[in-house]
Amino acid sequence: MKKKKAVMLINDTTYAFNLRGAIIEDLIRKGFEVVIVGQLLEHQDSLQAMGAKLVGVETGRHGTNPFLDLLLLKTYTRILRLEKPDVVLTYNIKPNVYGGMACQRLKLPYLSNITGLGTPIEHPGRLQKLAIILYKIGVAGAACVFFQNSENRIFFEQHHMLKEGVRNRLLPGSGVDLGKHPVLPWPTGEVHFLFAARVMKEKGIDLFLAAARKFASENIIFDVCGGCDDKGYLEILRNEKCIVYHGEQKDMTPFYEKCSCLLFPSYYPEGMSNVLLEAAASGRPVIASDRAGCRETLDDGITGFLVPVDNEEAVLEATGKILEMSKMERKEMGLRGSEKIKRGFDRRSVVGAYWDEIDAITKKKKNLNGK
Repeated sequence: MKKKKAVMLINDTTYAFNLRGAIIEDLIRKGFEVVIVGQLLEHQDSLQAMGAKLVGVETGRHGTNPFLDLLLLKTYTRILRLEKPDVVLTYNIKPNVYGGMACQRLKLPYLSNITGLGTPIEHPGRLQKLAIILYKIGVAGAACVFFQNSENRIFFEQHHMLKEGVRNRLLPGSGVDLGKHPVLPWPTGEVHFLFAARVMKEKGIDLFLAAARKFASENIIFDVCGGCDDKGYLEILRNEKCIVYHGEQKDMTPFYEKCSCLLFPSYYPEGMSNVLLEAAASGRPVIASDRAGCRETLDDGITGFLVPVDNEEAVLEATGKILEMSKMERKEMGLRGSEKIKRGFDRRSVVGAYWDEIDAITKKKKNLNGK
């Protein structure tokens, strides 16, 4: 009997492995052939070892060239016509938009995941209007649209971006794999503050650096993990004596082990911040911006501290509060955070929601073919 097939349209293999590995494994375990379409970056061998097929496509995730976007639509259409999937899963902005259009053109069932609205949506203007139109077209034929935070869903509803009859569901972000991110032993020695993300202004690196410049000492270390494409920031990271720059890391566990607090004052339009979920699951207090995609991951004053968006004074105050706490108080705050993540952010619930929708699609297709 021919295997059922799922195609995943996604920015890149790094994202696929780190955040969608559980869904890929579940689909393969349940007899699906899985094809991942995106830029071929890290973890290609691991994805292939799972049993997934990889198809390299450059999505141009930060580009705004309409001719290249039309080429991406053509590429998706060609690949999907060749693969003939039973279901298509789309993630990230351009795969959601142009992958959704390709699925509609070929009459393929698909599930869209809104992993964050993206910077163009943040500011009213022509670019926002265009982004709204493209999103609306991209998800118009989806069997279900998944949202990672309620604010994104409200935005879609307020701007009439969901076609009548299209189902939508709220997920706890991408969830966190509690098996890979158990509560870690509390560190001894120095106090470590950790920043883990792409190094860019919107992710809060300037605010992290401000805290490092004020508080760093022989016993208070500020660690930065993440890729950096900006030459200006790269020079700062290499020359600043108050921080330790570790570059991009495949495995964050050693850094969570040393971490006393994750300091992540991002104001990037997140769907749900995975680094906040992972650090909290590991039993570490967190400091995060009071914005959608971050605030959901903590209880202010209980599992960490929320700070107003892009507010240096508030970041410094929250960092000072962590330093004023005893080691036991920080540990207890982290343990409360891990309990919160266990209750509401287990990745298995995300996999279950996907399987509900995929199962409904395949049963519907079977019934139609049987008639």
